[in-house]
Amino acid sequence: MRFLFDPENTGMLLGRLGEHLLYAFLALAAACLLALPVGLWLGHRRRGSSALLALTGALRAMPALGLLTFLTVELTVGVSLPLVPTTVVLVILAVPAVLANAFSGMASVPAEIVDAARAVGHTESQIVRGVELPLAAPTIVGGVRSAMVQVMATTTVAAYIGLGGLGRLILDGLAVQSYSTMVAGALVIIAAALVIDLALAGVQRAVRPRTAAPEGANP
Repeated sequence: MRFLFDPENTGMLLGRLGEHLLYAFLALAAACLLALPVGLWLGHRRRGSSALLALTGALRAMPALGLLTFLTVELTVGVSLPLVPTTVVLVILAVPAVLANAFSGMASVPAEIVDAARAVGHTESQIVRGVELPLAAPTIVGGVRSAMVQVMATTTVAAYIGLGGLGRLILDGLAVQSYSTMVAGALVIIAAALVIDLALAGVQRAVRPRTAAPEGANP
């Protein structure tokens, strides 16, 4: 614990935290760009759930460290680009939660509400933007929240192929048997994941649709 609270280590810890967050947010942004459109489209059509569940289950079963090692060997032939295989692994990890929750959120919108929107002349894009997305938003944010926590934890493996991040503290501490360094790295990862999770929980509550109060109720 002395390592964690030593003022001389503050700059280094913040630098490693910044690297860790960069890798994690880059992967999450890529996963959202890939998975959200597919999940929203399938959820709007209310089809493809079997294939979706099979895909997400297969992706979740992949071992992150083994896949990272394989991609590092295959994608860095002649040039060292360790961020590429790391990002690919983290994207694969994040996609299932984002994809499944986007689908579930859209598919959970009551069919009668969608049919009513069609009956008054809304186009399909208007239904998605104005009806389904607002109702599905809490579930979608929940998927992003779950994916981010998983990515924050798994980003630790980036240190295995020479990148920075908080995993560097654990790996370097293990090499020199400095357990205070390892504990410091683990605690900062846990604290950062909890802070991000709480922030996204707040976003999830904020986007929850507000129901009208019943007549006669106090405002």
